[in-house]
Amino acid sequence: MSDDRPTRRPQRSVVFPSPVVVLSIVAVAMALVAFVATRGGEPTEREVETVGQEQTSSAAPSPTPTTAAPPVKKKKPVQRAKIYVEVYNNSGITGLAGTVGGRVADAGWQLVGTDNWYGSIPTNTVYFPPRLERAAKQLARDLGIDRTAPADGEMKLDRLTVILTGAL
Repeated sequence: MSDDRPTRRPQRSVVFPSPVVVLSIVAVAMALVAFVATRGGEPTEREVETVGQEQTSSAAPSPTPTTAAPPVKKKKPVQRAKIYVEVYNNSGITGLAGTVGGRVADAGWQLVGTDNWYGSIPTNTVYFPPRLERAAKQLARDLGIDRTAPADGEMKLDRLTVILTGAL
């Protein structure tokens, strides 16, 4: 009787190591190369000596001439109580203008009104006429508003206009 079954060849396969093992071996090899490359090198820090006039222990140090800096002219602080402020709500948050208006008054500004604003404003903004730019920046700091811009359109030019697009 003949055996018609095909003969099996022995199977040979190669098992590759896990990627984690390979990466670990590479990391250890790189650390070893870095260690060998930096071993025994000179330190990069150097002591710096000041070169100057030598003084003897009996001599008193001579005073160095100083030049007085020109006095810095301080700008007068913004007088909040003398500046009118209107606060408008351009968000869907009910009562936001009134709430922020209270904060404006509490900070010492002259609040003259709150209402709703209809239009497209990109973000919370303090609008100002040219003569009140410094005051607008101060009001923006007081309220935590990042944007100031010159007044435009129907805004009154004797006051600051705060338009809110979201909670502060």
